Amino acid sequence: MSDKALRRLHAAYRDDIDDLVTRRPLPGPQLEQLDPFLFLNHHGPQVYPPGNRGLPFGPHPHRGFETVTFIVQGELTHKDSGGHESVIHGGGVQWMTAGRGLVHAEISSPDFRVRGGALEILQLWVNLPARLKMTAPRYSGVQRDRIPALATPDGKGTVHLISGGWNGAAGPIESLTGIFMSTVELRAGGRVTFPGVGARTVFLYVVRGRVEVGGGAAPEHTLVELGREGDAVAIRAVEDAFVVFGHGEPIGEPVVAHGPFVMNTRAEIAEAIADYQAGKFGPLP
Repeated sequence: MSDKALRRLHAAYRDDIDDLVTRRPLPGPQLEQLDPFLFLNHHGPQVYPPGNRGLPFGPHPHRGFETVTFIVQGELTHKDSGGHESVIHGGGVQWMTAGRGLVHAEISSPDFRVRGGALEILQLWVNLPARLKMTAPRYSGVQRDRIPALATPDGKGTVHLISGGWNGAAGPIESLTGIFMSTVELRAGGRVTFPGVGARTVFLYVVRGRVEVGGGAAPEHTLVELGREGDAVAIRAVEDAFVVFGHGEPIGEPVVAHGPFVMNTRAEIAEAIADYQAGKFGPLP
């Protein structure tokens, strides 16, 4: 077993949305995508005061990909035109397959807008291959207590398993494309190895702390790009760290993105816009 080597580090850049602190490492100046991973927004951490306006993500459409939303602190209310609705709290995850199209809103509850509180959220966009871009939309909202919290072999960390399998356990969400997804907490000096990644694309973002991986060190708010060679990823915490770690098979198809739509051709983008304007994505409940 050989470890994948560090290829490049991509620091997240600030791109605040209204009063929401936002950092974005992907896409970035040197990396358009990390096939099949397309986009990552890191919101917060910050504290909202009492009487705040809440999150600014009112109703908007999507087609052609999936969103994976990690609620690190606080809460997030989800509503969509497929009739799904939930409030997910810190440590939980929302996984939405936009597929052929839906309208959703990601907002703060009335209670959060009144009382305020800490908030930190990450949202990752995962591409779908052409054969699945028009699949039926679906949604899973999973609270923290449904996500297996697995001790690392050295006892100095925890792997929160969201999808895929690790050390005999399975995550609660079944990915359409076999995506492995987790969050990992490591105390300083802690180490964990993920084997079997082979030709898969690794997604590794350092939310907090500092880690060593692939022969280099990555500070917080950094996306780690690893080389293709090697079949394992070894992560060691230089200081207490929290990372998002996943991997998936590259799709290897053309990507044409326009705002909230990700398809394979310009014609498909035009069709998505026309279908949304014609009301084919449905209304929010």
